[in-house]
Amino acid sequence: MLWFAGWKLFPSKSNLMTMHDYKLFTSFFASVIFYFLFASTNFTYAASSADPDKILRMPFEAADDGFDMIKTANFYSGTVSEAIFETLLTYDYLADPVKLVPLTAESMPEVSDDGKTFIFRIKKGIYFTPDPVFKGKKRELTAADYAYTIKRFLDPANRSPSQNFVDRKIVGLNELAEAAKKSGKFDYDAPVAGLTTPDRYTLKIQLTHTDYNFLYSINYGAFGAVAREVVEGYPQTLAQHPVGTGPYILSSYTPRCKIILTANPDWRGFIWNFNSSGTEWDNDVVKEMTGKKMPQVGRVEISIIEEEQPRWLAFQNKQFDIDWLPQIAASSALDGTHLKPELAAQGIKMFRFITPDVTFSLFNFRDPIVGGFSLEKNALRRAIIMAYNVRDDIALVRMGQAIPAQMMVPPGLVGHDPDYRSSIGYNIPLANPRRRESSGTECLLG
Repeated sequence: MLWFAGWKLFPSKSNLMTMHDYKLFTSFFASVIFYFLFASTNFTYAASSADPDKILRMPFEAADDGFDMIKTANFYSGTVSEAIFETLLTYDYLADPVKLVPLTAESMPEVSDDGKTFIFRIKKGIYFTPDPVFKGKKRELTAADYAYTIKRFLDPANRSPSQNFVDRKIVGLNELAEAAKKSGKFDYDAPVAGLTTPDRYTLKIQLTHTDYNFLYSINYGAFGAVAREVVEGYPQTLAQHPVGTGPYILSSYTPRCKIILTANPDWRGFIWNFNSSGTEWDNDVVKEMTGKKMPQVGRVEISIIEEEQPRWLAFQNKQFDIDWLPQIAASSALDGTHLKPELAAQGIKMFRFITPDVTFSLFNFRDPIVGGFSLEKNALRRAIIMAYNVRDDIALVRMGQAIPAQMMVPPGLVGHDPDYRSSIGYNIPLANPRRRESSGTECLLG
């Protein structure tokens, strides 16, 4: 089992790019996606400070699938959508481990009834970006928008790939979905016992069973609030016409080619004020960004380039400000696990981090040689595992860009135990299936 180390390259001296801008528009998974825009309670509101002349240019290695996140689980769609839509909560990525913090919610929710009831208080004065469907009126974000967004997951017409986030979890919601299957129409106005809005800014969710992980589910990007008027006003083009409350607006979209985002001039903004987890990178970010008005970047240009070679050449030619280091360029760009001096001399920096990706090697339990449940078959599989040198795999195959996984949960996430060690390590002598004499005793694998 391996945890993968991701790495990004970016020019450190570009007048269009700061260390903050890097972490603003990339992810740690998932993940430090737009972190400094979706920060926690450590901010005060400020007027928009995005510089229209500050442009971030970056590639996607695969195409998005539109921006109606109820209907897609596409990673690149999600990356863009998290700049347009806002969830109730977000993550403080500088915390170690990362933790949930409020975004559009005033504070963390009230949790009661053994983890079955959650009450969210929505901040007042958050508005959707202007759109013709609002008929010239400012459209405020309310608790009803989140209730409507949650209902969309189980609308049979949407065939949501992410419906498992709420399927059979919210009291009364599945009954509404079953009724829609029979009638052919989902009744969004029908009451749902487990999804209520006691007032304009309060959302109450009651689960069918205890689920203390529900807050992590509700933080999934597809739970970013959408307005019902927009969904109903653009039934055929909603995926290409996202309207949210977030810091960026989709200003130009050419499918499978180009995505352009511009800063939302009406977004509430905040003053950057976060604490470092103690790493050198975080210390630099805190030093660079503390006290600045956010967001900083006025325009983001995303190009879809699926092939590694042209993407790498474009980065070398300064057509992009940031990119993943492609596998084909790793041998020419890296000296061990460090960036080669000739690239560093050009002002390029490399940021290396552990992602929550885990790679498994699996056995077919029906295989006549390695399968089965007898003690002998268990011993054989154990021997094979102990004879495989994961560190050589990392050094030779993955060019040092991974670390051995001791447990399922990687560093930086809740549940990781840095002191835990797997009971099966690399051990050739112990993996030898033959009897061995050792100090006058027999060592048997079992």
